[in-house]
Amino acid sequence: MHGSMENREGHASYPWEAVSLSVSTIPGRRASLSTLRYHMTTPPPRPDRSLGITILAVLVVIAAVYFARIFLVPIALALLLSVLLRPIVRRFERIHVPTSIGAAIVVLALLGALIGAGFAAAEPVQTWMAEAPSTLKAARGKLASARHSIERVSNAAADLGNSGSSTGVSAPTPPMFSSIFGTTTALIAGISEVLLLLFLLLASGDMFLQKLVEVMPLLKDKKSAVEITKQVQQAVTRYLSTTFLINIGQGTVVGLAMWGLGLPAPWIWGVLTVFLEFIPYLGAAAMIGLLSVAAFGHFKDTLHIVLVPVTYLVIATLQNNLVSPIAYGQRLKLNPVAVLVGVLFWWFLWGVAGAFLAVPFIATLKIFADHKPSMAPLAAFLGE
Repeated sequence: MHGSMENREGHASYPWEAVSLSVSTIPGRRASLSTLRYHMTTPPPRPDRSLGITILAVLVVIAAVYFARIFLVPIALALLLSVLLRPIVRRFERIHVPTSIGAAIVVLALLGALIGAGFAAAEPVQTWMAEAPSTLKAARGKLASARHSIERVSNAAADLGNSGSSTGVSAPTPPMFSSIFGTTTALIAGISEVLLLLFLLLASGDMFLQKLVEVMPLLKDKKSAVEITKQVQQAVTRYLSTTFLINIGQGTVVGLAMWGLGLPAPWIWGVLTVFLEFIPYLGAAAMIGLLSVAAFGHFKDTLHIVLVPVTYLVIATLQNNLVSPIAYGQRLKLNPVAVLVGVLFWWFLWGVAGAFLAVPFIATLKIFADHKPSMAPLAAFLGE
């Protein structure tokens, strides 16, 4: 028994016990080092446990964002629009117009623009959607004929060829439209909610920033919060305004190109280009798919069918590689891989709205990471 006790006192089993034993031998230090002895003899936390807790917390947050999308999407869209339109309200404030009145003018102007665009596009879009089933039916018949030819050349099974040969049933309206635009009631309710939140955010002025600065405990944190907010507003405003101007130019070129190729309703393709190009990669892919279907349904010769999507692909490639780098310059450089992953991630969570918000989200995260030394690896990955 005495030997075991002497072994415990003379030889430490763990490094932290050795430190505590050596320190405790200093005269007059036993009472003052009791807390030190307790901490030194406590084993360090296991890193795998903290990593597992972090992963679990991230998964819980992702699930919460997914299931709360009906609540969060209007808020995110209103915040994005408030960042974009806040400079206009500030101009009204400079000429001594009250903030609430300036916000009301901006929101009413936006509502009027939406209503005008809806009335202008209502009849052509209805005509186009009414012709969509017959267009899809004709395209499916041509694709079926081409597939049968390939199957005959490759001696495919006859039953496989017969499974896709029936084209007598009229194709229903593509579910893509309902998934993108939703029902009329849901669309109007969503727009009303976004506009109401937008008015409240614009009418409150800089109250959000002031409250954020007030809750910061340190002066350097207050300055950092102001700087991050300022940079986020500038980056998002610059990105959306520049992208909108680029998309208008690209939509004009696409509309003229489709008119030259003889595709019906060419201006609709131009308008679709303006809005879908706000969604990186996926918007261009959707346009190529829609144009391919329209070309299959309208043209008979293979040259025109292939030329329509190829023309759009050439225009989009020139815009992405020549126009966009010059327009954006060095002000907003993001990693293309990070952008693509972010677009797919937010598309999965929030659909089209998430894909539209992905780039502003990534830009905001990049700016925030630039101001935090602990997030330097993330900032390096998100940057180009």
